[in-house]
Amino acid sequence: MRCPLCDAEHIRHFHSDVRRDYFRCAQCALVFVPRRFHLGPEAERDEYLLHENEVDDPGYRNFLSRLSQPLLTRLSPSSSGLDFGCGNGPALAAMLREAGHTVALYDPFFAPAQGVLAGHYDFVTATEVVEHLGRPGMELDRLWDLLQPGGWLGIMTKLVLGQREFAGWHYKNDPTHVCFFSRHTWEWWAGARGAALEFLGSDVILLQRVQ
Repeated sequence: MRCPLCDAEHIRHFHSDVRRDYFRCAQCALVFVPRRFHLGPEAERDEYLLHENEVDDPGYRNFLSRLSQPLLTRLSPSSSGLDFGCGNGPALAAMLREAGHTVALYDPFFAPAQGVLAGHYDFVTATEVVEHLGRPGMELDRLWDLLQPGGWLGIMTKLVLGQREFAGWHYKNDPTHVCFFSRHTWEWWAGARGAALEFLGSDVILLQRVQ
């Protein structure tokens, strides 16, 4: 078994519950679920359709503002971006467009236009997305390569705090959540790419491509 983020072989058991086993990488500290526990595409899509994320929902917009507000202060006027994993209710893209930016959409289930993954952007956002990635190393590298020098990668995901906290953590119980990042994980990932890294609150991560 190798880490799906950094490909390291030094993997240790981290936790088990009645549904799944979880392992932790000794190098990057990613906690992940082995592929045998991953849902198939149809079952995964069905789970996402249970989410009630409407574009104009004030509560959903308030939740997303934890990323949009700090990101907007860092963007130049009329920037171009990609909302990766936008889901079936791309509220964040609407909020950024309302602020004067151009935003392309990509989602493997709801906006599968592969052409947008060939562009270059001033920013890329992925809100409540990275925990769903079966191959996070490959996907995050692809997003990083889409950024212009000086561009921003904006992430929202809950962070692993420790083994005891993980045992009672509701976030791990979603069957579509298959990898879990900690501050150490993002510090490792940013360091490997020479990226500037900021943690904002409990679940917002901003990374700037400085080269």
